[in-house]
Amino acid sequence: MTHVVITGTGLFTPEHAIDNASLVEAFNAWVDTQNADYAEEIARGERVPLAHSSSEFIEKASGIKSRYVLDASGILDPARMRPKLPLRGNDEPSIQCEMATQAAHQALANAKVDPGDIELVIVACSNLERAYPALAVEVQQALGTGGYGFDMNVACSSATFALETAANAIASGSVKRALIVNPEICSAHLNFTDRDSHFIFGDACTAMVLENSDCAVAEERFEVLGTRLVTKFSNAIRNNAGFLNRVTDSDPLALDKLFVQEGRRVFREVCPMVAQLILNHLASLELSGSDLKRMWLHQANQHMNDLIARKVLGAEPSKTQAPIILDRYANTSSAGSIIAFHLHRENLVEGDIGVICSFGAGYSAGSVVVRRQ
Repeated sequence: MTHVVITGTGLFTPEHAIDNASLVEAFNAWVDTQNADYAEEIARGERVPLAHSSSEFIEKASGIKSRYVLDASGILDPARMRPKLPLRGNDEPSIQCEMATQAAHQALANAKVDPGDIELVIVACSNLERAYPALAVEVQQALGTGGYGFDMNVACSSATFALETAANAIASGSVKRALIVNPEICSAHLNFTDRDSHFIFGDACTAMVLENSDCAVAEERFEVLGTRLVTKFSNAIRNNAGFLNRVTDSDPLALDKLFVQEGRRVFREVCPMVAQLILNHLASLELSGSDLKRMWLHQANQHMNDLIARKVLGAEPSKTQAPIILDRYANTSSAGSIIAFHLHRENLVEGDIGVICSFGAGYSAGSVVVRRQ
């Protein structure tokens, strides 16, 4: 029987960080300008004045204190309110390719795997900077891997869906080693002028190496005991940007071309769905919540993570059982649960069981149960 193991992970963190106070200062300056520009309409009752944000509001609503971004200056400019990333030529490495290769080199080094031995590359993330050629094929060329590669998008669940895809490819014998990278530039699809969401996202890239256990040489290995995925259509989280925008004559700058969500509805509908997914998955493996030493959950909102962990564990989760990284990284979409796995697994011992879980737009959710070898 083929056993699939995760043997290495990597993390690219941008050099720029924005704390809540700096983000709020820029947002409030923009609000003041807008309210001044529309003062007459506001006075006549034709327009509602925009409200300020605050660090206290952000942290209470989400648990987020800071976030890393590829560009801070554009976001903190009240006259711009979005990152500024220079356009690159077709013969230059793309931004996401650069992020991916940096995280990948770290994962490959940790796994003690040469890039040439990778037979499958999957780039899995919420937003791809172009339709084609596939970013995965560009990453493949940059790293010097063999085999084949492709892109996939399942929003915040992209990493766990890619994990199942790669694990199945290895289990079937079609490849021996696979690389997954999750280059998330979430700041580019975030509306920094929306009080309810301007603080949510950050940028990062993660990478994972999966191998047939018979080939693995790394000392640290996590065996994939099983994967389970679920999708359920919902408009509660949506982004309408796409190639049809130009032919439907829709405004490319319209707010619905960015991230939009109904936060309370998402909380109400997603938390029970994810908790039940994990519990059913564990039961199928003859396990229960009490068997879990670690839960590496999607890092969108601390209240969501705490509720899901309580339902699965049957008790209040400790910081060790369900580690939080969103306080300093914010929501990094598909990379979030992998950042948590990358940073919070060092003290697990042979036989310890954990779950990597994602959830997000779609709705989509993925559960990957692993055991420390």
